[in-house]
Amino acid sequence: MAVHTLASLAWTAVRDLAGPGTVAVLPTGAIEAHGPHLPLGTDVIIAEAMAGRGAERLSACGLEALVLPALTFAPAPFAAAFPGTIHIRPDATTSVITGIAQSLAEHGITMLAIANAHHDPAHVEAIQSAVAGAGRYGCTLVFPDLTRRRWSERLTPEFKSGSHAGRYEGSAILAVRPDLANVTLMRNLEPNIRSLVDAVRAGHHTFADAGGPDAYFGSPAEATAEEGQAIIETLGAIVEEAVLEAIGQ
Repeated sequence: MAVHTLASLAWTAVRDLAGPGTVAVLPTGAIEAHGPHLPLGTDVIIAEAMAGRGAERLSACGLEALVLPALTFAPAPFAAAFPGTIHIRPDATTSVITGIAQSLAEHGITMLAIANAHHDPAHVEAIQSAVAGAGRYGCTLVFPDLTRRRWSERLTPEFKSGSHAGRYEGSAILAVRPDLANVTLMRNLEPNIRSLVDAVRAGHHTFADAGGPDAYFGSPAEATAEEGQAIIETLGAIVEEAVLEAIGQ
């Protein structure tokens, strides 16, 4: 089967894709600060790579995979104070995702997988709310939440430690869009070993309060394109596994 990009298709092509053998994949991210060395769109870039690789793997399994345009704006309260960050209400994200699921279902595409690379708790909760409500519209919404141990244990030690714009995300950007990284600066940044996971548990709500005045946590200098390629492959496999589980394969 094939991988299709929704925005490039005519409506007749989408009509012909309708049916249980088609899975739509929605990349979700945020426009938010990722240190002084990575672009504001880091999450979106990683989510699109995750969705694309997941779609390729689903296609190899015999499914039609339809990649949607990325949802680029999201709740981002931790980074809201940094210029360029776009922070929206969580209910807006829930509403948009629910509306997408409803529209797809009305057109005969009844499974939507979320490829999410933005892990602010407010955003994750907004997606979970959409998952809870999608069934009423006849759509199955699959969300492999990377903040849950089942999926996070497949990722790198730094990711599990609670990083942001560190080695994990830096590696993914070097693999996908190295032209957008300030590599010279990245190689000279000191590690910030503070954990966002611990910060959330302690009740902090901003990067600054959590000990990240420059909007990064982890070790950016250690990022490599090779690790990034492995990360994207793992993220694609997670999308594939979650969808196949949902359809009983």
